Amino acid sequence: MATTAPTSTAAPPGPERPGGRGGGGGKGRRAGLPGTRADRWTAPGMLAPFGFFYLVFLIGPLLYLLVAGFFNTSLVKGGLGDWVGLDNYARALSTEEFWASLWHSVWFTVLTTVPLVVLALVLALLTDRFSRGRWFFRLAFFAPFVLPSSVISLMFMWIFADQIGLAQSWAKFFGSDSPPSWLGDPDWAMISIAAATVWWTIGFNFVIYLAALQEIPRDVHEAAALDGAGPWQRIRHIVVPMLGRATTLVTVLQLVASLKVFDQIYMMTGGGPDRATEPALLYVYNTGFTEGRVGYASTVSLVLFVMILLISLVWFALVRRAEKES
Repeated sequence: MATTAPTSTAAPPGPERPGGRGGGGGKGRRAGLPGTRADRWTAPGMLAPFGFFYLVFLIGPLLYLLVAGFFNTSLVKGGLGDWVGLDNYARALSTEEFWASLWHSVWFTVLTTVPLVVLALVLALLTDRFSRGRWFFRLAFFAPFVLPSSVISLMFMWIFADQIGLAQSWAKFFGSDSPPSWLGDPDWAMISIAAATVWWTIGFNFVIYLAALQEIPRDVHEAAALDGAGPWQRIRHIVVPMLGRATTLVTVLQLVASLKVFDQIYMMTGGGPDRATEPALLYVYNTGFTEGRVGYASTVSLVLFVMILLISLVWFALVRRAEKES
């Protein structure tokens, strides 16, 4: 009678290593983890360079900003200067130029945030419906975002130029006898810069929305279609609610980026005409680096930082409350 040898899935015994797993017993297992202590320091060691630069380039300047606001610090004198207490804060809150620059930052944020969120969502929804050629729309909408701000500024300075610019030519083509000076008219300068910014940066929000759309399971669309929901009903009752977290992220990032606007305004108008486009950061730059009033500029910077932080926290709180209620 033939017999079958029992099949074993265990690994053949190998040579026993001193302190290895093959040693058996609790003592052997403890000795088999010689790298535990070293592994404990692996993550902190890898994060140490980031922590160093975080302290040097973020926490350090923020502390200097806080301290310099209580002194009459100047670029032409060494040290912090004379102690002035809260005079810089009182001067900032009573200065018309300071409030005007804050309003310009808020106005630019309103002009850019709404279209950059809504248009990015619409473009992502339209692109997501294409089964072929989707890569072309991704490239077309995202390509302007990789261009540097200097290139965008020079390009739109030519488009908005008086007499020879494309914008005035288009306005005359559509029947305007006397088109405005897009960058020279105080009423149109900020709107023109906002239009250039929307065209330039919409690709970033578009990519976030497109990635969030692709996370929605196709089964949800198919189930809604079987229940009789049309395309608009699916977008309104399924897609938009499921994009809530993406919309929160896009809105907060856009609010912070718009409140910190500097590059394109500095290069396209320099804050003019008549300081009509001077945002808060450009006001900080002019007072701190042009006039040399570092203490006062630090105060304005700290006020702007607190304002952006509060707006972000309030927005997050409102969104979380809405999510809990829904």
